[in-house]
Amino acid sequence: MQILSSFTAALPSAIEQGLLYAVMALGVMITYLVLDFPDLTVDGSFPLGAVVSVRLIMGGANPVAAMLASAAAGALAGLVTGLIHVKLKVRDLFSGIIVMTALYSINLRLAGDSALLPLPRTSLTLFRNNPVADALPRGFGTLIIALVIALVVKALLDLFFKTRAGFLLRAAGDNPQVVTALARDKGQVKIMGLMIANALVALSGGIVAQEQRMFEISMGTGSMVLSLASVILGVNLLGKLDKISTTLKVIIGAVLYKISVTFAIACGLKPGDLKLITSLLFLVILAAGLFPKGGKKHAGP
Repeated sequence: MQILSSFTAALPSAIEQGLLYAVMALGVMITYLVLDFPDLTVDGSFPLGAVVSVRLIMGGANPVAAMLASAAAGALAGLVTGLIHVKLKVRDLFSGIIVMTALYSINLRLAGDSALLPLPRTSLTLFRNNPVADALPRGFGTLIIALVIALVVKALLDLFFKTRAGFLLRAAGDNPQVVTALARDKGQVKIMGLMIANALVALSGGIVAQEQRMFEISMGTGSMVLSLASVILGVNLLGKLDKISTTLKVIIGAVLYKISVTFAIACGLKPGDLKLITSLLFLVILAAGLFPKGGKKHAGP
């Protein structure tokens, strides 16, 4: 009974966090489901978005502008990964590792060589100290704003995949010959996909930093695994529901992942066991054969 009450009390916060991290999961969906590209850049681009957002807000920038700047920084990180992979012919996994490692130092430099960069409570963010947030029902403001952001990103992504560029992006991972047949450079299309994916990851980092009012250098550790778990949970559990788009399945998967973690903590595990919970959940997914292999086996978003 105590477990249930503890879990129920923490459920709203779990849903909020799931929606905030869903934007990152949508980015990883592009690299994994669409491009079939194991991009570890996300472990660095997530905190990159966070530090850019925090720095700009500390300088008096509008929180929406800070959020967009975070996305632009992530796109730049994705561009570097793509160029290393396509132009220098470095393997996809190594390209991501190289940029992820470099981003650790860059993020630390952007934070003024500080591992922790908090925002004052009086700072204007997406979730606090602004007219929209103040007008929302008390206790539900963060949830509503997070839901709106996730749905807006989902809608924009769905629209993008209906365009010619979106079709080419899906073809680059599923059938590269189609891209070549349309007189397009598949390398450039892949770079575009990595830029969009990491822009979404960094956007999520900027949003989470504004919600938590801080940047922490290790906040991106495990982002890739967390996002993949969200993608796989959503796509596999809701796989037979054809009327639900893949993007919505990923958002639901991210929420389910956070709810699963919250339930595990309610059962007695400590917050410090989060990485252990993630590893065990991912192990269950692998052991159950739910981990899809190769972009060619996936339907497009």
